[in-house]
Amino acid sequence: MSIKKLAKLVEKVKGLPKMRVSVAAGEDPHTIEAVARGVNEGMIDATMTGHASKIKKVASEYDIDPSIFNIVDTPDEKTAAVKAVEIVNAGDADFLMKGLVGSATYMRAILNKEKGLLPPKSTLSHVTILEVPSYHKLLIGTDVAVLIAPDLGEKVAMIGYAVDIAHRLDIERPKVAVIGAVEKVNPKMCATVEAAVLTQMNRRGQIKGCVVDGPLAMDLAVSKESREIKGVDSEVAGDADVLVFPDIEAGNIFYKACAYLAEAKLAAIVTGAKVPCVLTSRADSEDSKFYSIALAALMAGKGK
Repeated sequence: MSIKKLAKLVEKVKGLPKMRVSVAAGEDPHTIEAVARGVNEGMIDATMTGHASKIKKVASEYDIDPSIFNIVDTPDEKTAAVKAVEIVNAGDADFLMKGLVGSATYMRAILNKEKGLLPPKSTLSHVTILEVPSYHKLLIGTDVAVLIAPDLGEKVAMIGYAVDIAHRLDIERPKVAVIGAVEKVNPKMCATVEAAVLTQMNRRGQIKGCVVDGPLAMDLAVSKESREIKGVDSEVAGDADVLVFPDIEAGNIFYKACAYLAEAKLAAIVTGAKVPCVLTSRADSEDSKFYSIALAALMAGKGK
């Protein structure tokens, strides 16, 4: 049976071998709380880079014993990010996590050609899992944070990463909705044309392990009533597992609207690197960071 709640994802991870996380600049309260929760619940072991005195001070203020972390003292956020990546490359961590460090600094450390985590010719993409109270199962969205205007090849990669995560959530044949403003192909709307191409690629076996349909307007992707009213014959419509957004603006707006207006719970990672990389906003809640740790641990444990 597929996982339909993020709490069930956590339960699954607890039943797997413990993973190790390297945290870049682990100095903020939400990161410390989330990582400590993962350690105390037996999911992970953690190494924190950053100002050691700040990490210990914040941990103590939140009644967390800092000795549960391996702390590596670094002078600034750039050095903390580089050191965190170095720990992964040394084989001392199974996944990476962003703490109190800017996204650009974090991503530069990952993308560094000599000392980073990007395999040759790989595409990095962000995948988020949303537990929206009004939807009947988890929604996997891509890309809301990394690829600004993905081309057709990048969208193929995005689908591959999202489907891989869906399979790890025990969704045997995930339904992938390629989102557009309308559900009909319009030559003047590039997103609809590419959606139709992706659909055909799936039908011809070029995109495997899922069923793809698009373009689908947002209402058609998630509403069975909308599908019935509009008379659209689609296996995906009204029951999507994966939403593929046309660009970062569409994806980011949707994800933040769900989080702040619909009280959605979420987990998010960057895929395509040597290891999963947790990329959450510095303003994200402890729960979001904790669920992201669980997702990264699940994907890091794949095949182990």
